[in-house]
Amino acid sequence: MFDIGFSELLLIALVALVVLGPERLPKAARFAGLWVRRARAQWHSVKAELEHELAADELKRSLQQTEAQLREAQEELRSGLNEARERLREEERALREEFERGGEEPALESSSRPLELPEGDETAPAPDAGRGDAPAEAPAPRSDASGERR
Repeated sequence: MFDIGFSELLLIALVALVVLGPERLPKAARFAGLWVRRARAQWHSVKAELEHELAADELKRSLQQTEAQLREAQEELRSGLNEARERLREEERALREEFERGGEEPALESSSRPLELPEGDETAPAPDAGRGDAPAEAPAPRSDASGERR
């Protein structure tokens, strides 16, 4: 803080001893120490308050930034949902028109057609058939001594 060396402090102490005398010097030193402590405490209080306000401002900015990002994501989701709804309506309209014109069932796009089974095969194999990681069947419900099912 201050650039005061030992020699300067010794000179100040000698001048204080000569000016104040040996009776009043200890009281003056205590009084000076009290004021220095109060000044330091006030400085630390101001510093802590400033740091607290800076942290609060940073938190507020972070919150506002996160809120803006959430709004942006919400708008993107809404626009995507609206686009999907519009495409679905267009597909529905096209299928209805095709059905009304042709009088037969509308043809589905290849991506939305159900899977067809080969001829002669009445049941489809389970999707996880033949794999070793298939889940085990659920155990049958147990009953306690009174005969009630759990």
